[in-house]
Amino acid sequence: MTDRPFVSIIIPCRNEERFIGPCLESVLANDYPPDRLEVLVVDGMSEDRTRAIVQDHGARHDRVKLLDNPKRITPTALNIGIAHAKGQVVMRMDAHSHYPRNYVSGLIAWQEKTGADNVGGVWTTLPASDTWMAQAIAIGLSHPFGVGNAHFRIGVREPRLVDTVPFGCYRRDVFDRIGVFDEELVRNQDDEFNLRLIRHGGKILLVPDVTSCYYARDSLPKLARMYYQYGYFKPLVLRKVRGILTVRQIIPPLFILALIVSGAMAPFFSAMRIVTAFVVAVYLIAVVGCSSTVAFERGLRYAPALCAVFAVMHVSYGVGFLRGVAEFLIRGQKRTVGAEIPISR
Repeated sequence: MTDRPFVSIIIPCRNEERFIGPCLESVLANDYPPDRLEVLVVDGMSEDRTRAIVQDHGARHDRVKLLDNPKRITPTALNIGIAHAKGQVVMRMDAHSHYPRNYVSGLIAWQEKTGADNVGGVWTTLPASDTWMAQAIAIGLSHPFGVGNAHFRIGVREPRLVDTVPFGCYRRDVFDRIGVFDEELVRNQDDEFNLRLIRHGGKILLVPDVTSCYYARDSLPKLARMYYQYGYFKPLVLRKVRGILTVRQIIPPLFILALIVSGAMAPFFSAMRIVTAFVVAVYLIAVVGCSSTVAFERGLRYAPALCAVFAVMHVSYGVGFLRGVAEFLIRGQKRTVGAEIPISR
């Protein structure tokens, strides 16, 4: 099996004692030749037992290595991993996930078969706990009303070229051609990198038969913080790569903008009060309708929680996006206000 490309797996993490052990065990159980694999866990100076767990795995498996990430943010972790990687293929993984036995070999097979620069599989989103809210969050993160046409979240039946995939299995020469991850982007750094790759003629392939299981956030505050950050950094991505918005990216901020404008004008114009009421009513009907449809399939107890999940996702993303537009596109701000956002959840 020495003809197999050497693979470097990079796992950014911080304070992930609950998930890093099962994640590493699933990676080490992969059917890819062990002598053609290294696992680089790049830790953002964890304050829990994460480092001890990684070191314990490293003591038992010499292909597991712990690297330090003093800046604590994801793009820095990825770049540290890339700098230390020995592989012809560099594969990003997430500590909040676990992987089937064929994950590495499956992505490598598709990459060799198609010549794609980056290959990824479909996410299966799982609840992080047994609470109704955690389960509703997992449902919302894989439903088109929550995430639009994000194919890696809602699934595909055939391999297809896309604008991004979760994590990513990259040919090493990609980083020589277009550089590494942008450390100004605390969130959405993979979106920017993949758009940059496409601009340079690269191909990103999403395949249906290789999946990973991702543990979603388990509370509404965590979900709100995540989606606010996604929205906030999206305009900075667009500024950097001069990208084009997709429908799924623009609807939430347009909804919030419509509410702000109509609400601000409502005290002065009666027509604006009608517009505000109409926008709110249409949205509430959509939220309740989608939540009820899912609840009839999964259980009626999920309906109220799903209403809250969808609203939190849309509003948090929309508000973050509009702030990002104001700071990064209108004011041309260069520094990253959210640079202190760490990897930890």
